Amino acid sequence: MVDPLTMAAAATAGAGVIGFKGNQSAARAAQKTAEYNARVAENEAEILRRRKVDEERILRVNGERIAAQQRVATAASGVQMSGSPLQALFDTYQGIENDALRIQYAGDIEQTAKAAEAGMRRAEGNAQASALKTQAYTTLLGSAAQSATMLS
Repeated sequence: MVDPLTMAAAATAGAGVIGFKGNQSAARAAQKTAEYNARVAENEAEILRRRKVDEERILRVNGERIAAQQRVATAASGVQMSGSPLQALFDTYQGIENDALRIQYAGDIEQTAKAAEAGMRRAEGNAQASALKTQAYTTLLGSAAQSATMLS
């Protein structure tokens, strides 16, 4: 018959190994989850980029439409495209470019924020995985020490 103290020490050691493996598994899961969340953020950055490109394209198309209407109205009135009418057309194009630059700038800010979010997700996952790995070794060492104490 096996000594009850030896059995208890073996059970403690076994529990330590199981705890170690569980924490190692949780560390891998934390890293995989963090990587998934980081990729989601990167995909969102790409979607935001495409949305801003479309927004800029629509702005330019609408701006060209307004400029064309101004040219037609000026030509229909018999006025030469110089002076105030030309300045108005210039102002229209200048407004289009300013708005396009604002859209591009906003897009850059959104993409930078998403890139930072992706980096943060990865860093958080690595930190959590590291903590779980440390906890795994602590569990293993603790159960080994407890088993050794029981056997001595």
